[in-house]
Amino acid sequence: MRACLGVASRDHVRRGVELGIAQIGHGRRAGLARMHPQDWIVYYSPRATLGDKEPLQAFTAIGQIVDDEIWQADEGDFRPWRRRVDYLAGAVETSVRPLTATLELTRRPNWGYQLRRSLVELSPEDLAAIRQAMVGR
Repeated sequence: MRACLGVASRDHVRRGVELGIAQIGHGRRAGLARMHPQDWIVYYSPRATLGDKEPLQAFTAIGQIVDDEIWQADEGDFRPWRRRVDYLAGAVETSVRPLTATLELTRRPNWGYQLRRSLVELSPEDLAAIRQAMVGR
């Protein structure tokens, strides 16, 4: 079991939570294919809405991949790849700022640069710290 950090705006994450799905890297398949059932996914949202100038910099959802199926949705001219996720109920949006001193993810200067890949592996310790901050368990 692994944990990955997905990067998406908060409004896209909220839609994914409503649908019970994960979508990574503007709908590309590759990131989702690296994940397995029971792997954790935590979403980090640099901004509230795509194109916003104001930073949000918060963890906005946490859940586990449900099964092996990856499918392509049809949204007209957009056909993103998706996976089912069981999101933890009661998770609260959590700013990254109070956690930056403790997370391995944020130890390096310019740590945000790695998030441009849209999917980053998290250490078990980082997952535990983020999960504790978001859901208290």
